[in-house]
Amino acid sequence: MTSEDVLIHKHGRVGHISLNRPKALHALTLDMCHAMSAALTEWADDDEVEAVILDHAEGRGFCAGGDIAFLRNSALNDGGTSGRKFFHDEYQLNHQMFTYEKPIVAFMDGITMGGGVGIALPCKYRVATENTRFAMPETGIGLFPDVGGGWYLSRLGGRLGQFLALTGARLDGAECLWAGIATHYLPAEMVAEAKSRIIEKPDRISGVLSEMPGSPPKARIEENADKIIKHFASDSYEDILASLEADAENNGSDWATKERDTLGTKSPQTCKVALRQLAESAKLDDFADNMRMEYRIASRVLTRPDFAEGVRAVIVDKTNDPKWDPATPEGVTDELLDAIFAPLPDNEEWKPLGG
Repeated sequence: MTSEDVLIHKHGRVGHISLNRPKALHALTLDMCHAMSAALTEWADDDEVEAVILDHAEGRGFCAGGDIAFLRNSALNDGGTSGRKFFHDEYQLNHQMFTYEKPIVAFMDGITMGGGVGIALPCKYRVATENTRFAMPETGIGLFPDVGGGWYLSRLGGRLGQFLALTGARLDGAECLWAGIATHYLPAEMVAEAKSRIIEKPDRISGVLSEMPGSPPKARIEENADKIIKHFASDSYEDILASLEADAENNGSDWATKERDTLGTKSPQTCKVALRQLAESAKLDDFADNMRMEYRIASRVLTRPDFAEGVRAVIVDKTNDPKWDPATPEGVTDELLDAIFAPLPDNEEWKPLGG
């Protein structure tokens, strides 16, 4: 399987995958997922390949996400059939990368959001730069932080994962390193040199990256760490909103006011789904079980009203006036959440590649 939107090479002992869809900020299509998966499968059995580099060919993005227009079209026109296929195979790629036995080095030199997070965070080495813009912005379009988001976000310290999942906040490269999302930080001008050195010495990637010059600036989000722990402590969405509201109204907190107002624009359904998703994922020991859970969620929320409406308002019409259904957190009942998280019939459940 090949795709012109993914450039696949070998440089001596290193496999090289470059996303090549710059006009769409390298957002993933189904063909791109298949091409990447095929390359990784081939290199897994190739004794000459010791490591893999993952980057983007040109433009501002590392990877801005999945093919949202395709998914919305599926929700509106085929009952979600092709969209579920996309999620299924994308999640297989995510799992394949998570369990890959050879080290993968992801260069997150640019926008890394949604589906881009799903292919960056499984990698053993995750390199951020001053250009990195990391986010899981799904609450703004009625989806949810998928592609393994439940696993990764729930394992960040200080309730940072819950904060990122609900608000869609963007982190720069220094903040990604501070949070543990990135393993290394490099100035963008050093990225090409780092790749060359890895190609020369794929057996000592950690040393190569650690020896590169350049230090990150102070992580700005660190200043708000205590506020995040305080206000996002609960797995109840209503509790989080009440905490922010109290600080905003009683203490005049600009930060609490900003985050309260941000959450006021998000899908209540997605926010409650995300909190349950992270709470459930934190209990899991197997990444495959996490992806199985996320596929169940994806299969349901894809065709619920908020997704098509959120994409319309934010991406298609750009009016930023989504009409959420349910419109309030109280309207998102436990019964609705139970239905979204319920197991699928055995023949419809997600399975790992080859499973």
